[in-house]
Amino acid sequence: MAYRKLLVPVIGTAAGEAALATAFMAARIWQAHVHGLHVRIDPRDVAPLAGEGLSGAMIEEMMAATERESAERAKSVQEMFARYIAEHGIPAVSDPAAAFSAGRMTASFGTVVGREEDVIAQQARLADLVVIAHPEAGDDVSTSDALHAVLFDSGRPVMVTPKTAPATLGTRITVAWNGTAESAAAVAAALPWLERAEAVRVLHADEYQRRGPDAAGLIEYLAWHGIKAESAQFKPLNGSVGAGLLASSAEFGADLQVMGAYSHSRLRQLILGGVTRHVLEHAMLTLLMCR
Repeated sequence: MAYRKLLVPVIGTAAGEAALATAFMAARIWQAHVHGLHVRIDPRDVAPLAGEGLSGAMIEEMMAATERESAERAKSVQEMFARYIAEHGIPAVSDPAAAFSAGRMTASFGTVVGREEDVIAQQARLADLVVIAHPEAGDDVSTSDALHAVLFDSGRPVMVTPKTAPATLGTRITVAWNGTAESAAAVAAALPWLERAEAVRVLHADEYQRRGPDAAGLIEYLAWHGIKAESAQFKPLNGSVGAGLLASSAEFGADLQVMGAYSHSRLRQLILGGVTRHVLEHAMLTLLMCR
């Protein structure tokens, strides 16, 4: 059992529903447990944003309105989660022993009050895999912050789902390899997927390679795990390494791309652009990332 517990933030948007469906697709493969987590806004966090010139009564009313909206949203996403597992016949189980005895995919749901990015990153540290919605998640602008918090602060592998749920997952896999510690961590986290894949292709390019082992070294390493992988050199597309990676994955028919995240700092990528940023913004397939 490579993965026993998956964490998926439940946010109630279309992208969030795609992430939920992808999480259960992965859980079905590994007969794992999916814990849906919804983070409610703490009304006390609204007060510092209220600004000057507002009376205490006005601030209290803002906090009360925030609490009402937060409660309504939490109820809505919990009902959506419950409806999903009921429609798919997934047992609701919160006890690990009961989940093991069930011998099949199970699910649970929890709500926590706090800052979304902090809570998710902390809760993720006790999950085998975090499945999170595409950062362009409609009106839920906080999702991007949650994604980056999990990548940087959880120490766990992150599966970033496309805007719509994929038809397959992990059958044809590309590995974006550049020799960095981040890409090595991603490969280690992805080994269970790579071992069961029908086809694996290692993507590399001179423009993408950093100091570290080359693609041939990775091919040999994977062979020690009984994984037969082929190697393919890709070219940047319109000067973009990230676009070249995604085009190469599409050409291979990949339904999962494994890669390290932010070999350069996130700030540098925000200012200058970068491979991780481009892939996160434009990926149409599921990503498995580590930082």
